[in-house]
Amino acid sequence: MTPLQPLSRQSDATLTDQLSSRFAEQIRQRLMAPGARLPSVRECARRHGVSAYTVVAAYDQLLAQGLVEARKQRGFFVRDQRREPEPAQARPPSPAPRLAAPVSATTLVRSMFQPPGSQPMPGLGTLPVEWLDLPMLSAALRRVSAPAQLGPLSLQYGEPAGDLRLRRALSMRLEDFGVKARPEQIVTTIGATQALDIVTRSLLRAGDTVLVDEPGWSVEYARLAALGLRMLPVPRGEDGPDLAVMERLIEAQPPQERPRLYITVSVLHNPTGASLSLGTAHRLLRLAQAHDLHIVEDDTYAHLAPPHLPRLSALDGLERTVYISGFSKILVPNWRVGFLAAPPALVDRLVDTKLLTSLTSPGVTEQALAHCLEQGLLRRHAERVAQRLDAARARSVRLAESASCRFASPPRGLFGWVDVGVDTERLSHAMVDQGWLLAPGSLFHATPRPTTLMRINFATTQDARFWQALERTRDALRGPP
Repeated sequence: MTPLQPLSRQSDATLTDQLSSRFAEQIRQRLMAPGARLPSVRECARRHGVSAYTVVAAYDQLLAQGLVEARKQRGFFVRDQRREPEPAQARPPSPAPRLAAPVSATTLVRSMFQPPGSQPMPGLGTLPVEWLDLPMLSAALRRVSAPAQLGPLSLQYGEPAGDLRLRRALSMRLEDFGVKARPEQIVTTIGATQALDIVTRSLLRAGDTVLVDEPGWSVEYARLAALGLRMLPVPRGEDGPDLAVMERLIEAQPPQERPRLYITVSVLHNPTGASLSLGTAHRLLRLAQAHDLHIVEDDTYAHLAPPHLPRLSALDGLERTVYISGFSKILVPNWRVGFLAAPPALVDRLVDTKLLTSLTSPGVTEQALAHCLEQGLLRRHAERVAQRLDAARARSVRLAESASCRFASPPRGLFGWVDVGVDTERLSHAMVDQGWLLAPGSLFHATPRPTTLMRINFATTQDARFWQALERTRDALRGPP
């Protein structure tokens, strides 16, 4: 991403108008979420090299446009724009969106749709495009797009549970992790996110309670909240969830309101990179049995992890567990192929929910993926990516430590959980004008709170310029010693 251009004193527009337009564009593009706090007047003036008067005048314009609201002695906040949109002719077309600081789950996801630029983005959750094997995917698509195959795959709905060839290949793949699932227990989905949604919608209703890891994936928090579910965050440590806290949370609820579902990432947890220990896994399954809990095991990062790491679904034999994974993290983000493996008694209910939400899943890409699995192409690609990621992680760790940053969890997998020493939401706002997109730690709490932690992507934090910019910005936020 290219940095935002500085405000220009040679422009026909005043500095006030330029600054106001910049914030207005970010708000209308939903790159600043409702409720997000604008920088303080003093901080905004310093960042943009203008007077406090200019900032106040710009914020006044945003107030007049109904884009922000002033809260006494607290500052300016983005208003919730839940009203009829203005007619298209009422305002000029917006230019291409600029990079904006992530202050909500949807903002972070929207930033993933920005076109690739000259700078890597430390806050994103995908691999660099140059790491991906497009020729492998192209060859697989050509293989399954011959006229004799393309017609049946494209001209009618596929099987409700998903392409049988892929489900057979997935059944074989799961054996690598010790998970025994027949093809009849597997349902393909449009990415792992839809798999999580299908399970949640099938097993819970609005008002129900669900246990979640904290820290955890911000998009999952937002999705559960949108379904009207009440979250009980369980602290996540190096070996897994704090089971003593989990049991207290369960027993503190009235019997009719006790949670029936726990959603967790057992291997290469996002954002900490930690994996469940075998001892914790066994104790967790005993607790689930005692309290009649189902466990949703999100194994999105399976392709980047050693296969020997404990999976709850393998230990449990898919009795209380539902196993979920996908391929966007290892193949390409736009191949939205995911799947779930479930206890036999749940499969029909999950298929019904899939039919109601998407009817079917794309047969062409499912068959192409099946080809990659059957021929060992995906396994060899994953091995190459893992080797490359190991080297990238080592370099990123050296750069982070040279910038006086501390890892709150041992660096593993794709993500690092880093303590930078200042509030990372303030840091993210300050660095976005330099073109660096961060993922502040507040996003990874069910109830956002100030924190000095942030998530980095090891594959996209190998640029020394980023860490130099972080040091300068952090020092500026701290002020004079």
